[in-house]
Amino acid sequence: MFLRAIEDPILAQVSYLIGCQATGEAILVDPERDIDRYLRIAHRNGLRITAVTETHVHADFLSGCRQLAGTTGATPMLSCCGGPQWQPTWPREDGVEPRWLSDGDVVMIGNIRLKVHHVPGHTPEHIMFEVTDTASGEDSMGLLSGDFVFVGALGRPDLLEAAVGVEGAMEPSARQLAGSARSFLEFMDHLQVWPAHGAGSACGKSLGAVPSSTVGYEKRHNTGLQLSTQEDRFVDFILDGQPAPPLYFARMKSQNISGPPMLSQLPSVPLMGIDDARRLDAGDVVIIDCRSWPRFRDGHLPGSIWCGFGPNLAAISGSYVEPGQSIVLICEPGLCEEATRVLCRIGLDGVVGACTPSELESAGHDALARSREIDVQTMQRLIGEGSSIVLDVRRADEHAAGHIAGSINIPHTRLGAHLDQLPKDRTLLVHCAAGIRSAHALSMLERAGFNGTSLAGGIQHWIQQGGAVEVPASSMTT
Repeated sequence: MFLRAIEDPILAQVSYLIGCQATGEAILVDPERDIDRYLRIAHRNGLRITAVTETHVHADFLSGCRQLAGTTGATPMLSCCGGPQWQPTWPREDGVEPRWLSDGDVVMIGNIRLKVHHVPGHTPEHIMFEVTDTASGEDSMGLLSGDFVFVGALGRPDLLEAAVGVEGAMEPSARQLAGSARSFLEFMDHLQVWPAHGAGSACGKSLGAVPSSTVGYEKRHNTGLQLSTQEDRFVDFILDGQPAPPLYFARMKSQNISGPPMLSQLPSVPLMGIDDARRLDAGDVVIIDCRSWPRFRDGHLPGSIWCGFGPNLAAISGSYVEPGQSIVLICEPGLCEEATRVLCRIGLDGVVGACTPSELESAGHDALARSREIDVQTMQRLIGEGSSIVLDVRRADEHAAGHIAGSINIPHTRLGAHLDQLPKDRTLLVHCAAGIRSAHALSMLERAGFNGTSLAGGIQHWIQQGGAVEVPASSMTT
């Protein structure tokens, strides 16, 4: 048996290539849209991908199932659990005959057996695969748990309501998840657990950074699993403190059902000089700046969005950039391809060029726009003058635990949907916990025509410097 975990560190996502070395057949589980890397790994190991599947309809990236089936002829194997509204429609439109999977079904890839378990809660159609190498015996080896069981956590059950807008779905989904968690407790302790996400993913809270686990370890250390036998406590626990989902999640769900657009190839990314970059019209092109915050703050092209390069790239660009918009990257030449791949994975296919940081900065700071960052004393003075509004871009639970009096709370990845609530004739004093989320938000607000500034060090620094916060009565001690 061949098993390879293929990680996307920026989206904290993992696909799995499982092959039978005796027959040369392989199945790809939970692929992203740029499939060339999977095909290269399969070819290097003497495998041909004959089937492709996904544990559920993903919300955080565009699935590669359609791309792989259309490119290689691999059979798509898709869940038909949870109701027809959660079954992808693209196979019918493409004239492809999928194999629809139900609870208890068995898929054979050469000598490798994958048994299907329906485990709803994160999504209604979610399935998990129990993997057995029958050439070695009848004992199962592990579970491809998708977004159901992570290392130390469970998949969040609130996304249908919080991201997609299915009103009233949150608590019933949490109770479904509790039932699925109880069924997980029945598996043998020795089974390995291979999840589809690790630390940094927005598909759960407090995900571990370890890439895999075992059923026995999760039974001992996964709080969600332990609480699943006390359903009301479980519901409160699993719904509390979930981060606001990025705005692009709803679009991913919809496109993964109807079918992500096919990619003929990754966009080529020509480098441009500073003169061409300065002539860009921010109304026609979105400039995604992948430099560090201090470099962006001290000089950037007007209208640029600060994403940085790393875990925030997908969440910020997906929340602040619309599909179909032309994109120019500000990044090092060696990072252009990876940045372009990340954007394609969330449906932003419009990268038309890139400018290197050194080329951009050769224009000099006087030729570039600057973002304003202030200290605690300046923010206190501005609040006292009464002409500003404090905008807290942390999660709702962070804001509720303690906030600056009179502040407005809009999580940074949801900000684009609430711009009409903010005035353009007053200065927005933007803050988060430590200054990073507020910096992302400030760049988007400046692009949208708002006058704002970011609090250096966030509310942590505010409190350290003696700034007052309002806290709920339940948080006060006597």
